[in-house]
Amino acid sequence: MSALFALLSAALWGSSDFEGGRISKRYPPISVLGATQLISLLFGAILIFVTGETNLSWKIFLAGGAAGICGYLGLICLYSGLSTGSMGVVSPISALAAIIPMSFALIGGESLTLIKAIGCALALAGAFFSSGPEFSKGISLKPLILAFGAALGFGVAMTFMAIGAKEAPILTMVCMRICTAVVTIAIAIYRKGFGGLGRKNAPSLILVGVADFAANAALGYAVHTGSTAIAMVLGSLYPIFTVLLAFGFLKERLHSAQYVGAVLAVSGVALISAF
Repeated sequence: MSALFALLSAALWGSSDFEGGRISKRYPPISVLGATQLISLLFGAILIFVTGETNLSWKIFLAGGAAGICGYLGLICLYSGLSTGSMGVVSPISALAAIIPMSFALIGGESLTLIKAIGCALALAGAFFSSGPEFSKGISLKPLILAFGAALGFGVAMTFMAIGAKEAPILTMVCMRICTAVVTIAIAIYRKGFGGLGRKNAPSLILVGVADFAANAALGYAVHTGSTAIAMVLGSLYPIFTVLLAFGFLKERLHSAQYVGAVLAVSGVALISAF
């Protein structure tokens, strides 16, 4: 069940990134991010009452808040890196963020069988190659630093998410959104609005916000009910779903490396699930 929650998280994250990316082609990415974070917070607040998960502790609040800050810093690095035009460098490296929470879990006492370890390695390689790595034109220092900054931010955020989710998955994600909402409101005040986003974009923004929070919640439940290391690896497969959606709806051409990534990811999931 934990593996299914983690894969659901990857599918939701991939869908959220796909739709968020489409909107960000017409509006400032920081505005799209801000609006969807507020929608996520509202959706999370509703889930608290639905699930009855109301036993908030300082550990959960601090873990969620730290995850929110680190995740935001990761996004800033990601967007800045992508703006350099080195998408084939930044995206694949940032997709390796799961190595950090996986390592934290293993150091903390979790263990994996040899077969599952091989499956995790294949899945991580699949996430890397599915992001469309392109290093033939050389690698400049700035996008490389930003790529590792994004991976570090996301990886640490996922680690704090796992810490809080062990006790309360939904509350942890809500605390995470409270933190990002404060940052969002501050940015909106500074920029005097959300960059022209209006009612016509509401359906897409709601889809992104709800899917993003649902992805976090699904990953939280995966950690809550099973292995943190495996959950984080499977949750990191979201680039595959984004690429598939882009291929299906936008008719974007897939590179050979992305086909290899899909095969590696499926093989990894099969090994993790079967043994």
